[in-house]
Amino acid sequence: MKKLIVIATLALAPIFSAQEMVTKPVQSYQTAQYQSKKKAFVDALLAKMTLDEKIGQLNLPSSGDFTTGLAKSSDIGKKVEQGLVGGLFNIKGADKIKAVQKVAVENSRLKIPMIFGMDVIHGYETTFPIPLGLAASWDMNLVQQSARVAAKEAAADGINWTFSPMVDISREPRWGRVSEGSGEDPYLGSEISKNMVYGYQGKDLANGTNILACVKHFALYGAGEAGRDYNTVDMSHVRMFNEYFPPYKAAVDAGVASVMASFNEVDGVPATGNRWLQTEVLRNQWKFKGFVVTDYTGINEMVDHGMGDLQQVSALALKAGVDMDMVGEGFLTTLKKSLSEGKVTQAEIDMAARRILEAKYDLGLFDNPYKHGDAKLAAKEVYSMENRNIARTAAAQSMVLMKNENQVLPLKKSGTVAVIGPLVNNSMNMAGTWSVATKHAVSVNLMQGLQANYGKEVKFISAKGANIDYDAKLEDIYAAHGKKTDRDNRSKEALLKEAVDIANKADVIVLAIGESAEMSGESSSRTEITIPQSQVDLLNELKKTGKPIAMVLFTGRPLALTNVKDTPDAILNAWFPGSEAGNAIADVLFGKVNPSGKLPMTFPRSLGQIPIYYNAKNTGRPLSQELTDKCEYQRFRSNYMDECNTPLYPFGYGLSYSKFNYSDVTVSNTNPKGNQTVQASVTVTNSGNYDGAEVVQLYIRDLVGTITRPVKELKGFQKVMLKKGESKKVTFDITPEQLKFYNGDLKYDWEAGDFDIMIGTNSEEVKHSKINWTK
Repeated sequence: MKKLIVIATLALAPIFSAQEMVTKPVQSYQTAQYQSKKKAFVDALLAKMTLDEKIGQLNLPSSGDFTTGLAKSSDIGKKVEQGLVGGLFNIKGADKIKAVQKVAVENSRLKIPMIFGMDVIHGYETTFPIPLGLAASWDMNLVQQSARVAAKEAAADGINWTFSPMVDISREPRWGRVSEGSGEDPYLGSEISKNMVYGYQGKDLANGTNILACVKHFALYGAGEAGRDYNTVDMSHVRMFNEYFPPYKAAVDAGVASVMASFNEVDGVPATGNRWLQTEVLRNQWKFKGFVVTDYTGINEMVDHGMGDLQQVSALALKAGVDMDMVGEGFLTTLKKSLSEGKVTQAEIDMAARRILEAKYDLGLFDNPYKHGDAKLAAKEVYSMENRNIARTAAAQSMVLMKNENQVLPLKKSGTVAVIGPLVNNSMNMAGTWSVATKHAVSVNLMQGLQANYGKEVKFISAKGANIDYDAKLEDIYAAHGKKTDRDNRSKEALLKEAVDIANKADVIVLAIGESAEMSGESSSRTEITIPQSQVDLLNELKKTGKPIAMVLFTGRPLALTNVKDTPDAILNAWFPGSEAGNAIADVLFGKVNPSGKLPMTFPRSLGQIPIYYNAKNTGRPLSQELTDKCEYQRFRSNYMDECNTPLYPFGYGLSYSKFNYSDVTVSNTNPKGNQTVQASVTVTNSGNYDGAEVVQLYIRDLVGTITRPVKELKGFQKVMLKKGESKKVTFDITPEQLKFYNGDLKYDWEAGDFDIMIGTNSEEVKHSKINWTK
């Protein structure tokens, strides 16, 4: 009972103002004087290093798990002592990290400190919504703040490098790792990318609370064929530069310290060994100054790609521009031989070592190798009440109201509510995938959150109702990384009967169904992205009771919901909300927070539509808008005989407990010329009964181009708060910069002509205005 009382005291955290956040920090370590001093220091250090020590800096093994007393005597400890390790990952705890660092700086010949990395993907112990969920907030203040909290917690516990942000654009919901990214759009993805970097790295990497960010996976990892993880990617350079590269470049422009190579091939060469990608694009075109690390055993995996043996692929990776080898030890075991055989050069090894040493210098580790990791500070900073408040706010802001017939939501603070579903009482699954440091056992589950916040006013009764899946073997696969689904061995009939009996005693049903945490994430591709039949049967049985049903959807990806969308009265997409899941869901269900999330990725009607995304291109035989809207088939047009062209829920979609009306679009100049700025405006009115926030979205279509152009592209958005009855004029500045694209010659420029300016509540519901822009 004490736990629930503590939970109930949590208050919604304030969101940082735009003035405090969403600005590029002035990075003090990028001045000419600083760079000169750093170069001199690293030059001197490299001159003292042996070949083995230089290659050792390129080695990033996984720590395994050892106690602080074994830090020196373990295999890793011995290699650290010999100067054969540049950094470690997969190690947690300030005392453990300090013990290993002590070996490096007190026992190794040159006393070079190490960096310590971890997959801090959406929070450290205080866990935020999965990245796809956080993207649904369309709130860059929250995005940056989430990374800031994660950095402070991780740094206090000894971590100084995170393998985040993951910014892979994907239009493929079968791919489980969409949960770890920001969705399908390059503009939204770029905004999130740079703000995650700002949040992690801050103004001064050496201050002890900031950590190195690592943008991943470079490049195109989200475009794997058939949605199967690690699979082949093949696309034109025009598509790469216009649609998939922007979020990576945004991170580079924001000063990201490191880049991770992707598993897939690009132009027939695995990214880990692709010199065009890692050197020509990343370093020569984008002027990236940091270091490149492989993904887990990425070098070794090039052997299975058919690029040669371990010595060959290790040389290929180094020459491509890779600086650090994660886990595989291909660099450690083969580069010396390759150098003697003339397959790599001393300059290439020196350059890679230099980049690692420079990152350590930027972190201030040569001045104080122990600045990250303080057990006393960690006890105060990690999983603090303040951080949990912020996570609760972020979770609530990320939820997307997808349906709300008869105003079933918000729920009344009275009567009896039946809370039913396979994850209702399961804390282990609330944080979702890639929650490496999360304290799952104390994450607030749905029933705990409801009871803690509204248990004095509302009677909550619960039942499981169904297992995640009828197939026990499949459910066991889903329960990866210790995230048990608590399978109930009773018959499906017994489970359904209990749920129906509970529902009949209630005034309204809250039904929590969808995926479990590890049904999405790495190596979690699914061919059937639907809600499992066990849960569909539960929904259908509860519908027979005649009670109103508010469905809370747990998911790490867009799902095909056509077979269930008409059954419940309301659908609230909660994603996987993180540490404060139950509290945040309670806040939204009972109206303490008016939902304002918008989908960062299209939800298909059926699997056969995939890939489906809003910024597609017209064919030469497009279906008319009238027939598209009516979902009618026409032969010899680009459409399906058995399905609509339109999605179930479009990109940018999300409802509110209130209602927002848009005026027509007005533009300040319909015939701009050259570098003029055009203001496009709408007046948005909250005509409903609740105060609420609306994400106003700007889309532009280039109507005629030298290459074919998308039917619309997101070019701006503003999240505005409106009291009930209030109206606000929302204005977007449009300049030629927003009209630029890479043409057939990969020249980045804009072309004069006609443009359709669209502003609306989602990618389908927009108001139009046209301009003609001349040079």
